[in-house]
Amino acid sequence: MSAVSRTKRQSIKQLTALSAFAFAGVIATGSAIAQQFPSKPITVVVPFATGGFNDRMARAFAPFLQKQLGQPVTIVNRGGAGAQLGHAYLLAQPADGHTIAMTSVNYIATNIGLNKAPFKQEDFDVLNLPSNDYTLLATASGSKWNSVGEMIDALKKDPKSVSFGVQPGSADLINLTLLLKNSGIDPKDVRIVTFTGGGPTRNATIGSTVDAGLVGAEGWVALKPKIKPLMVFSEEPVLNFETVPTVEKFAKDRKVQSDWVPGSQRGWVVPTTLKSAHPDRRQKLLDAIKKAGEDPEWKKIADQQEFPNPWYGPEKSQSLYLAGAKALNKHMSLLSKD
Repeated sequence: MSAVSRTKRQSIKQLTALSAFAFAGVIATGSAIAQQFPSKPITVVVPFATGGFNDRMARAFAPFLQKQLGQPVTIVNRGGAGAQLGHAYLLAQPADGHTIAMTSVNYIATNIGLNKAPFKQEDFDVLNLPSNDYTLLATASGSKWNSVGEMIDALKKDPKSVSFGVQPGSADLINLTLLLKNSGIDPKDVRIVTFTGGGPTRNATIGSTVDAGLVGAEGWVALKPKIKPLMVFSEEPVLNFETVPTVEKFAKDRKVQSDWVPGSQRGWVVPTTLKSAHPDRRQKLLDAIKKAGEDPEWKKIADQQEFPNPWYGPEKSQSLYLAGAKALNKHMSLLSKD
């Protein structure tokens, strides 16, 4: 074999090797791109109207989540049917981790129990549930009402004498119903006005469109100068409203039965199918939410705006969610329209 032939053959072998190496690199790069997460903007579904506590907390937190994930984070409000439209929308999206929700998980139970929603409690995976709230009954700061006792006495004389604002299918509505029933008042005779979210309910209360509103206590904190808090539905006084009478004290003083359920449980939720389809993406979301919550700038904002910020993690959060659903299911018949 001539020297020229050997040189050509060696060149061909080298070229072939380089081509194979380059092709392998292309495949590896393509695979890395396919596995990269997130590969597009993240959508945060809030199944309530704008201005509510979930909405405000999601919007305030979004820049910090975006910082951790390296992709834009967009808030999408999908209110309606007591949050059912938003919950159904979340489950209808591809379970690829690019759509998550900030929601009050107690509404999942009412969606199922009242509206026969085509999903199950187990379809939702709660990553972190920083907010475990209590219903607070409040009036506008200039209201003539100074106690729940005054309202109950007035309602016994005239069931139309006091109007209440509340969200349909909510723990707050269950608590109002229990309060009225235990006081010997038929809720069907009382003027109960429903609103699409906590924000509209609070605005109606402050503006005296209704005499009193029942919303999660955490959502009232920023509005304390504009309201007169009259009752918190809890066993013990709660943070920021330590001097407000509890429903337990009211029941004891009035010698009536005391029944109540926990208020809004707000947190970050993904479809359960993400855990089996993309466990690595679920873990990345968990890490991002946890690290964003530890950001000093976020902590400052959370303190200023009274946003809850504990990290419970998925195991405890899921447990709290299911325990809350169990308590709601006990009194679900109170919300039935039948």
